[in-house]
Amino acid sequence: MPNPQAASIIDAFERALGVIRARVFAFSESGTTQRLAVAYSGGLDSAALLHLAHVYAKAHGISLFAFHVHHGISPNADAWLAHCEKECAASGIHFDARRMVLSDRERDGVEQAARTARYAALGELCRQHEVPLLLTAHHQDDQAETVLLQLLRGSGVTGMCGMDALNTAPDLLGDARTLIGRPLLEVTRAELAMFVSQHGIAFVEDESNTDLRYARNALRHGVVPSLDRYFPGFQRRLARAAQHARSAQGMLDELAEQDLASCCAGDAIDIARLQKLGTDRIDNLLRHWFARHGIRMPSTAWLVQMRGQLFEARKDALVCVTHPDCEIRRHRGMMHLVPRIMNGGVRLPPVAFRWNGEAEMPFPAYGGSLHFDIVAEGVDGVWLRAQELHLRHRSGGEKLKLAADRPTKSLKHHFQDLDVPAWERTRLPVVVTGDGKLLYAAGIGMNCRDVPMTRGQAIRLRWEAGAS
Repeated sequence: MPNPQAASIIDAFERALGVIRARVFAFSESGTTQRLAVAYSGGLDSAALLHLAHVYAKAHGISLFAFHVHHGISPNADAWLAHCEKECAASGIHFDARRMVLSDRERDGVEQAARTARYAALGELCRQHEVPLLLTAHHQDDQAETVLLQLLRGSGVTGMCGMDALNTAPDLLGDARTLIGRPLLEVTRAELAMFVSQHGIAFVEDESNTDLRYARNALRHGVVPSLDRYFPGFQRRLARAAQHARSAQGMLDELAEQDLASCCAGDAIDIARLQKLGTDRIDNLLRHWFARHGIRMPSTAWLVQMRGQLFEARKDALVCVTHPDCEIRRHRGMMHLVPRIMNGGVRLPPVAFRWNGEAEMPFPAYGGSLHFDIVAEGVDGVWLRAQELHLRHRSGGEKLKLAADRPTKSLKHHFQDLDVPAWERTRLPVVVTGDGKLLYAAGIGMNCRDVPMTRGQAIRLRWEAGAS
């Protein structure tokens, strides 16, 4: 006769996975989850997950994969890999593994470096095997610990949301198409231990789980037992609190969308409109704006500093607030989010090239691509193919004539007429011929004064920042 508690765990897992698979249709391009993968470390939690997923996959005609990451940190890592491979072979589960060498240990610490490397490897494995959904063994205790850690770090509502049952993690996995599912968030660690024991599921013990140098282990072994003693069942209540936080965050996101729509002007934000909002709504809008652009969330202190510089600097000041992922610039009352210059603003050497009919030529050092558009009026293509060309920064004094009936002006005056922000002017390159004649200035256009223009099948250059 099946154990009632084990049946309850199976029911909770299958119900959660069913909901996750239904939600995948809203995310996945293919709209299918006929291939599933389990992040399988060999530990108790992932062993339980693999067993449950294996039973489910057989019942639903799903191809199941188990992916293992070998970090090489523990002297037992080889034995864990062998164990996982053996267990999967015995059950007929597709198995694959990656051996990783940790980098950035000193900068990020071993715990964070291992996590980053693990998810990157899992993402690669999912793409290699065309698996759209990766299951992890995070359970209710993990959720409670996550919420506690975020509270101790002073996180806001977003941090208190904990882990969702399904989400993308492009920064970790390497793309937004692979989804992470957590079908055990309603199950406790104790219930999983009981399930593993009753079913005789083999697993390995990771000695690092008792190392109190790691924040989560310190919380798990030093704080959680006391909470469990005086507040039994606190994990379930914290998980419920995380659900409330997610609901609140959803409303904050809706408000941010409304505020952003009222303050946006193209890709920029109107500072005068922004200032009409209260401080909390401003910060909520800005965090939402950053998230939409894939920028790491700034601290409250950084937002306070940024607001001060944007709102209080004199009108003619060239405001630039730096962030690890971008720069925040102010221009004519508008706030712009600008990619950081990877070379730190140092002038780059010219790049010599020849055009051989390509539609696009990338120049990654300069942060963009040259496009060669076929137009009714432009430079002669035969002449262009014969030229040695150079992409470089402007040196000063260059002049450009946009059309036969337009005056010749310096690039500086063209930029002023076109209202090109000062920071963009230093980034936009020019193209000159081998004998030093200006052919094209990014952000302005072609120079019809010094190069042969023609009608018919002509070529016009176009610079696209950020293109590959």
